[in-house]
Amino acid sequence: MLEGVNVALGVTGSIAAVKTVELAHELRRHGASVRAITTDSSQGIINPWALEFATGEAVVTEITGRVEHVELCGYDGWADALLVAPATANTVGKIAAAVDDTPVTTTATTALGAGLPVVIAPAMHEPMYDHPGVLEALERVESWGVEFVEPRLEEGKAKLASEEAICSGVARAVGERPLEGRHVVVTSGATSEAVDPVRVLTNRSSGKTGRAVARACYVLGADVTLVHDGGEVPYADVRRVESEAEMREATVEVCAAADALVSVAAISDYTLEAHEEKIRSGEELTLELEPTPKLLDAVRERHPNLAIVGFKAETGADEAAMIEAARGVLERVGCAFVVANDASVMGEDRTRALLVHANDAARYEGTKAGLAREVAASVAVVLE
Repeated sequence: MLEGVNVALGVTGSIAAVKTVELAHELRRHGASVRAITTDSSQGIINPWALEFATGEAVVTEITGRVEHVELCGYDGWADALLVAPATANTVGKIAAAVDDTPVTTTATTALGAGLPVVIAPAMHEPMYDHPGVLEALERVESWGVEFVEPRLEEGKAKLASEEAICSGVARAVGERPLEGRHVVVTSGATSEAVDPVRVLTNRSSGKTGRAVARACYVLGADVTLVHDGGEVPYADVRRVESEAEMREATVEVCAAADALVSVAAISDYTLEAHEEKIRSGEELTLELEPTPKLLDAVRERHPNLAIVGFKAETGADEAAMIEAARGVLERVGCAFVVANDASVMGEDRTRALLVHANDAARYEGTKAGLAREVAASVAVVLE
């Protein structure tokens, strides 16, 4: 996601600075090179040696005759982006006023003047985050093109966003955005059909591929709605559902304002009438299953012009059979393309798939994140 990207990491004096070692590691795991810049106040919280260890590079703790701010973030500087994380209320206000009295604020002024992508991840107590002056400063620098990674509002604090959210925000800031201004809906994970108040019928889908597709579309600039059986994710507006009926209803609803649907979810093919009371254990039981409607058919009926990408999971099928099954969905629904994937890799980090179009099919084998990037790029081509 960040392969070959040089990130200048500005660390300021929030207690959340203790998280920057792991943040630097996570940026590097995604392929970025990282060099850190610190304020004096941050050094009382996180030792520069720790950041040097995490980045593998010397840390800028002061601006000297080497003009480190220009070396990093000036015209033709080393960095592809400046990330300020955590950013205190004090630092955000100084950046908005072009006050350059710390290595981080001086580097930020240089980056903004040079037209470099700047990403800010605030962290402070919630009353400080709600201060009119802080909100005004945030709005001002955002109007200059600065990207913000919203904090998590918990326990009276505006906590630093997760490493996943920050890395996604940096990737979005530095990359091309062919999905800018587009709304993409993604379904993900499994659905569950109630047998009784305790038991459900479900499947083995982990939702990894669907979440990866949602993230990849976000990185390419899209506004993303994720309909799934899980919790909140930092890169999408989430609609949480459980049953096939809930997923179908929610997806049809949100697709009314969408440009594309990528239906990755492993949706229940059967449902049943749930027992009102818990079924006694140890007795023989027969369940009468009824087939569920097809989500893609329901969406196509309500939204005839929507660009739709389907997923078709198969087990034990050879490549020709997978392509044939995918083309059946493609023709029935009128999909832009269908991803035929190997159901045996459910829950794994790697996958095997075929991107099946009307006249050809492209093979993919690798990580689910890599497949997600291929799908998101193909969605961008379709919407062009």
